[in-house]
Amino acid sequence: MKLDVITLDAGKAGDIDLSDDIFGLEPRADLLHRVVRWQRAKAQAGTHSVLGKSDVSYSTKKIYRQKGTGGARHGSRKAPIFRHGGVYKGPTPRSHAFDLPKKVRALGLKHALSAKAAAGELVVVDSLNITEAKTSAVAKAVKENGWKRVLVIDGAEVNENFARAARNLEGVDVLPSIGANVYDILRRDTLVLTRAGVEALEARLK
Repeated sequence: MKLDVITLDAGKAGDIDLSDDIFGLEPRADLLHRVVRWQRAKAQAGTHSVLGKSDVSYSTKKIYRQKGTGGARHGSRKAPIFRHGGVYKGPTPRSHAFDLPKKVRALGLKHALSAKAAAGELVVVDSLNITEAKTSAVAKAVKENGWKRVLVIDGAEVNENFARAARNLEGVDVLPSIGANVYDILRRDTLVLTRAGVEALEARLK
């Protein structure tokens, strides 16, 4: 498929051929869902923890005699049935991550790129070259192109001036091609790729 290439100041810079195997697939919601779940589970801290019966601080003395009280038999104030007692089978620190085959992850990235292309939310720019690392220059480019919540993906290395200038802008994320992932692509309204970014992604996914 062919797509127009623009410059940062909304000018024309020719066109580019995009691989149909990467940008022309029919997006599958089930595949995207699997990859996003895998990403979010891997990022989850898993630091949740509660005090069990052996962790709470109380005397181990038997609280009252076994028989003759008219109440139930109890031996420990730490039991979960009592106020301030330990929690029974509560959450403990653990990893929420699970395995997902590399082929599925790569296919998910292809479908995310195809979904953006199909929705008309994919933009290709010639490069991210700006003369000075000024936030105002990037803000002007974002406004002129009508971008709101945008993810910008460059080649192997991000243009340093652009990355520094975009740091302070809300709704503008910048990543190198190796950092391209399904979750970040789908959560932004517009995906902006540079020529170098397109080449790097096609080399990575072919």
